[in-house]
Amino acid sequence: MIEKRLLERIEEKRKRLQKLRPLNRHQLMLLKREMEIEYVYNSVSIEGNSLTLEETRLVLEEGITIKGKPLREHFDVINQKEAMDRLEECVKEKKDIREDDILELHRITLKGISSEWAGRYKTVQNRVLGSNVRRTPPYLVKEEMENLVIFINRNPENLHPIEMAAVAHQMLAKIHPFLDGNGRTARLLSNLILMRHSYPPNTILNKERKKYFETIEKAHLGNREPFMNFFARSLERMLDLYLNALVPTTKGNELVPLSILAKETPYSQEYLSLLARKGRLPAVKIGGAWNSSRERIRKYLESVGKKIQVDEGEE
Repeated sequence: MIEKRLLERIEEKRKRLQKLRPLNRHQLMLLKREMEIEYVYNSVSIEGNSLTLEETRLVLEEGITIKGKPLREHFDVINQKEAMDRLEECVKEKKDIREDDILELHRITLKGISSEWAGRYKTVQNRVLGSNVRRTPPYLVKEEMENLVIFINRNPENLHPIEMAAVAHQMLAKIHPFLDGNGRTARLLSNLILMRHSYPPNTILNKERKKYFETIEKAHLGNREPFMNFFARSLERMLDLYLNALVPTTKGNELVPLSILAKETPYSQEYLSLLARKGRLPAVKIGGAWNSSRERIRKYLESVGKKIQVDEGEE
């Protein structure tokens, strides 16, 4: 299960985001475009795509072919953007998630890359390098995928939507129903579940690839909690980015690097970063550095009984 404190923070931020509606359409369009580029870049990078973030932007926005980069990598980027568009269509349809929806997301993912296997289940056994988990044999894949869809729609364990998104992600990755594109499809499926429940799409950062694989491996072996919490912290980061972009900035809520905030507290930057990594201090990674706000620092200090004034620029 997701840590109670983490889940409460996420729900509070989601409600704050919903209260901002109706949002400025132009501002929302620009933000959505930036988030999609970040999602596409990170999702394909996790699978080994070598295009940089700026190259990904050029491919998507300008239709430019990057010299020296394989055509497959260009298709990979374009396909993920199309798959994100398809998620929005699925959400508008307001129907239960179907097996065909997952197959369609996979078909889009491999379009122009592996036309023979796009939208089709594997027919031979596959393995994941470095994993000790045996994937579902081909003759059981369709049955397992049908069971997965039933599990998602019926929710027999009464999972919170974020927990369901994480578990569905992990279950599809464990089944490994396709010869290629399993990770990308699993991330798309988890985002479809989130978006159907009014959460923004989640982006798992390529920089956290090692932790991503480590926690999902533990989930495959029966311990889902680390992956659920990893997934939830990634989603909290997305909510922070949305709120930071849409809420008027004050000195109190502005996201600031911990290297600066540490000077206003009794703690070192290293200790604040440790608190952030453990989820005890709400913080978000921007450009590889942890950022938080003076308001969050103040609340943390109050929670541990520290009597210190954090400058919020209040008159």
